[in-house]
Amino acid sequence: MEEMKSLQVLDRFRGLFEKMGVDYPVMRRIVQVKLAMDARRVPTLTKGSTKRQKEDAGDSNQFLRSLWLYVIFGGLSSMFVLMGDHLLFQMSLLFGIMMFMVMTSMISDFSSVLLDVRDRSILATKPINRRTITMAKTVHIFIYLFFLTGAIAVIPLAVGLFRQGIGFFALMLLELILMDLLIVVLTALLYLVVLRFFDGEKLKDMINYVQIGMTITIAVGYQVLVRLFDFTAMDIAFKPAWWQYLLPPVWVGASFQTLLHPGEGLTYAGLAALSIVVPLAAFLLYLKLMPALERNLQKLAEPSVKGGQGSGKALRRISDWLCSTPQERAFFRFAWTIIGTEREFKLKVYPSLGFSIVFPFIFLFSNGLDQGMDGISGSRSYLFIYASGIMLPTLIMMLRYSSRYKAAWIYRTAPISGEAPIYKGVLLASLVRLMLPLYGVEAAIFAVLFGASIIPDLIVAGLAMQAYALLCFLGLRKGLPFSEPFEAAGQQNQTFVIMGLMLLLGGFGLLHWLATTLPLGIVVYGILLIAGTWLAWRLAFWTRGTRKEETPDGL
Repeated sequence: MEEMKSLQVLDRFRGLFEKMGVDYPVMRRIVQVKLAMDARRVPTLTKGSTKRQKEDAGDSNQFLRSLWLYVIFGGLSSMFVLMGDHLLFQMSLLFGIMMFMVMTSMISDFSSVLLDVRDRSILATKPINRRTITMAKTVHIFIYLFFLTGAIAVIPLAVGLFRQGIGFFALMLLELILMDLLIVVLTALLYLVVLRFFDGEKLKDMINYVQIGMTITIAVGYQVLVRLFDFTAMDIAFKPAWWQYLLPPVWVGASFQTLLHPGEGLTYAGLAALSIVVPLAAFLLYLKLMPALERNLQKLAEPSVKGGQGSGKALRRISDWLCSTPQERAFFRFAWTIIGTEREFKLKVYPSLGFSIVFPFIFLFSNGLDQGMDGISGSRSYLFIYASGIMLPTLIMMLRYSSRYKAAWIYRTAPISGEAPIYKGVLLASLVRLMLPLYGVEAAIFAVLFGASIIPDLIVAGLAMQAYALLCFLGLRKGLPFSEPFEAAGQQNQTFVIMGLMLLLGGFGLLHWLATTLPLGIVVYGILLIAGTWLAWRLAFWTRGTRKEETPDGL
């Protein structure tokens, strides 16, 4: 097995580990094996060039090869160090970005480190000191975090050293260490809470849902951080508030402001103290709760308990109500199940839900909602609800892919006369399961904000979303549902098609706006959408109803 430089550095601390009661040679071998296995994992950021990855998989470390992307992101964020001398503002933004990037990577690419049950099933049954096993896992986590955080922070550190001096550099190093401690603890405690009350399947699903939360965070986080400050001329004014004590990036920014520009008052000092006290206290809590986490991790190895039959009966009623033929009902239920249970499909598609959830409110917020209800009264800002359809091209495009694509032989053997029932049932299931609940919730919130008078507009916008989905289906490349591997998605360049569909979504919103300027315009526009959508549902699949398309080669 290849000798790794990180292990050579670890050897320098052998005496310290042995004083802690760790069997160092055994711990070193365990860490070496874990790092070798990590080298074969393809990080989320580099999952596009599958062919090249397969060619290089045998002689390269995929994780280390991906670090240059994090270096680029860190380099772009280093501009905050150069912005001026208001360190609270600058470092709050910088550490907010870095914390987001590290925690996202921790959850998406490295959850298997914290959730590794092989230590209990393989190593715990051998004559190995439990402290050695625990320390090997801890060292493994922090080696990963060292490379990841180093890649993100190397350029900001260098810029800070030359721009702000050695004191800034040393403080930033300390805060990066504390940041990693806090991230590890928060991630582990989150997993512990889920495992304490739910089974392992719930935790695996939660990792997918965290992706949605992270997508929402990146979309709205900068809005929150920027609005902590008032920009007056060229000055930046900080407005203290109680909820700022809940934001770790603000703690870090306050520590820079307090230590490098002293004399700012007790508010800054209190925030700065939190940046040190909370990570250290959380890490001590993590060490105390580590045995409980290890015990609960066993749930990941246990089979999950399946739900009852109630949901199946409800699904059958929905399909009977919405679908016109038995074949459509069968594929409706089939797609409904795949969308809700296939973890990799959810990982690819569900994050786009985050943008559909937050974009309407970001546009609304930027258009006057920050001035109160008076800022939107009498306006047509409710038309920003069309931004909730931004997920539809991605959703419809990804319906072709599945991790179980080899089962697509069923299309050849199923007693169906053509493709129309397949496409229609699958598309309808995706819209009802994902788009309809999202749009319904957002429409209800908009109705509360703008009043019941916009309900006709919301109904018309919903009809427009349905028509837009059908146009996305017609505009994107066709393929039998769930019949291709996800790796093929990176080889299909449909960027310009998707950009055109985004413009088409804006076109629907523009037509709606024009309709509001005409007498009875909304009524006429709604009637046209009803007629057009009714016709589209019958004609969009017409050319696909006479034959069954061949499934991909090799199936």
